[in-house]
Amino acid sequence: MRSNHTLEKLKRGETVFGCAIQCYRSPMVVKTLAAAGFDYVFIDLEHGAFDVETVQDMVEAAVAAGITPLVRVGELLYSLVARALDVGAQGIVLPRVEDPALLASALRWMRFPPEGCRGFGVLPPLVDFAQKPMAAIMEHMNRNTMAVVQFESVAALEKAEELLAVKGVDVAMIGPADLSVSMGRPGEFSDPHLLDAIRRFIGQCQRAGVVPGIHCRDAEQAEYWARQGMRLVGAGGEHRLMLERARQVVQALREASRPARCETASADR
Repeated sequence: MRSNHTLEKLKRGETVFGCAIQCYRSPMVVKTLAAAGFDYVFIDLEHGAFDVETVQDMVEAAVAAGITPLVRVGELLYSLVARALDVGAQGIVLPRVEDPALLASALRWMRFPPEGCRGFGVLPPLVDFAQKPMAAIMEHMNRNTMAVVQFESVAALEKAEELLAVKGVDVAMIGPADLSVSMGRPGEFSDPHLLDAIRRFIGQCQRAGVVPGIHCRDAEQAEYWARQGMRLVGAGGEHRLMLERARQVVQALREASRPARCETASADR
């Protein structure tokens, strides 16, 4: 049955890197990110426009390519969490978490009894058609499902210790964009107040025995926070990576063509 390689790395104390998928509805994007060497993909159902069938195709492509598929649900609802898991997600990203009681319920939705209350709807492809007892499947799924909780507001940070103490949190992920908005400093990712808040949060996670994580808008931010102690680090989205690289290539090509045009003009004279 399928193992969660990203969760295994985190348990060994390693740092893992991922990329969001928000725009392009193709499993080929997942394969490309796997070939690039990312540890996980972050399939976004909060801001992305994907349907469940597309998510299932992306998840299958991820598992085949050896990259961990995480799915961010739109909100904390059992039906959204359970269905994402039933199409093969190896982890759920819970957005905008501020209520410890609701978080405790959401974490139970992600795991089968006795650890949780997830309903059993595991289809044969999800276990690669392995003939296993139901109890063995449930235990394996519980052990390989990753719970990522997003902290995206001042209210969440104020309750950080209480939220981090809820049983079942594997990763606590800062959402710097929404956090900057909540702090009244939208998009000011170098603001000292924002930086100090995130650094304090890293320490809180470490003391609680929870992996600190962050999803950044670009590689520069991601590199910075990896050096600061974040261990699950997202570096932008597939659309941004493609656009940035395309711009670099176009700029290089235009710069390379300039001397040739000048030389041609001089020869014509």
